[in-house]
Amino acid sequence: MKVRNWKTMALGTAAAALVITSAVSVQNKSNEADAASSKAKNVILFVGDGMGLAQRNAIRLATVGENGKLAMDDMPYSGLVHTSSTDVVTDSAASATAYASGVKTYNGAIGMDADKKSVKTIIEYAKDKGLSTGIVTTSQVTDATGAAFASHVEDRSKQSDIALQYLTNAKVDVLLGGGEDFWYPAGNPGSFKDEPAEDPSEKSKGTQGDLVAKAKSLGYSYVTNKADMQKAKGKLLGLFANEEMFQQKPEGEGDLYNPVVSLPDMTKKAIETLSSNKNGFFLVVEEEATDEMAHNNNAKLTIRAGQELDKSVRIAKNFAAAHPDTLVLVLADHETGGFSIEPVDEKDESGDGISKEDGPFAVAKSDQKFMVDWTTSGHTAVDIPVTAIGPGADLFTGSYENTEIFSKIAQALGIKVKK
Repeated sequence: MKVRNWKTMALGTAAAALVITSAVSVQNKSNEADAASSKAKNVILFVGDGMGLAQRNAIRLATVGENGKLAMDDMPYSGLVHTSSTDVVTDSAASATAYASGVKTYNGAIGMDADKKSVKTIIEYAKDKGLSTGIVTTSQVTDATGAAFASHVEDRSKQSDIALQYLTNAKVDVLLGGGEDFWYPAGNPGSFKDEPAEDPSEKSKGTQGDLVAKAKSLGYSYVTNKADMQKAKGKLLGLFANEEMFQQKPEGEGDLYNPVVSLPDMTKKAIETLSSNKNGFFLVVEEEATDEMAHNNNAKLTIRAGQELDKSVRIAKNFAAAHPDTLVLVLADHETGGFSIEPVDEKDESGDGISKEDGPFAVAKSDQKFMVDWTTSGHTAVDIPVTAIGPGADLFTGSYENTEIFSKIAQALGIKVKK
């Protein structure tokens, strides 16, 4: 079987991404250019947790082939984002705080600067402007990425505190994801039983009382399945798992990517609900499994989760096509795993553990295959790509710090940030 040199391809793709950041393609349609120069009414921000450039390329190769384009890549503007926190190699909390509030901070901080002082988030600014807001994720809805956009705690582990702030401070209109365990106190299992067979460590552990009851008292519809979610009206809280909406364990010992409500379905519902506000909306959508599966060096499910993210991006782009005042962004908080794309080579030096390869994986629409290799089970500090379409999308070209995502979104929305 003929095998191409995927290392060379990966390097070429990375070089191409650098070129893209310095110039916008002259083939952009005139309506895209016009939209880029205007203000956005709606913003939909997608975060593929841990999804670096190599992951995006593997998802592309496995889904649409070497010459195809994912929905997340088929956008007219691209840039590169430096991901470091004050701890150099960031975690999701510090990265999301940079995106949400424009400050560098320590790992584990949620909506706090390096001095542990609260910093105003883009969701809070959006609320001041009269926009509706939403958080969608396959992780706990109170996990780091979403939390940094709508709460303020010194330690990301305080997920019940985060949930309470969602309801009473940020007043987020749509909350969809996992993490029911943090909304109910110990001894109250809620809709998902404690200590399930797939993970006996999961059980209710809330520290702020029955927050589902509190949400209902504040006018939220509470749902735990797809059918009820689709029927719900108005402010919406949907919790679809004890913790994450998938199971991750050491590779080969039971990894599962099986959300009871898919990320595309949650994304569609959130957009439908939030778009009823004539003032507009801000929505952040996260796929968490691209990170968790990479931590376990499971390329198969990293790619699968990325494919679900791309389906969600397509839904948002379809909405934006009908509502051209919508800015859609796709990025990651950081890269996970030191992911690389390599050729199928029996002489490869990879051994056991972290250095063990995954694959081979088929390249769609061809007879080619590729392998995935890893250098770590943790995060790395490499730059990550951002792609954008819609009003203000041109702001996201170039190479810049993660803190600038906040200022660029604020500019696109016409929000004046208090210094």
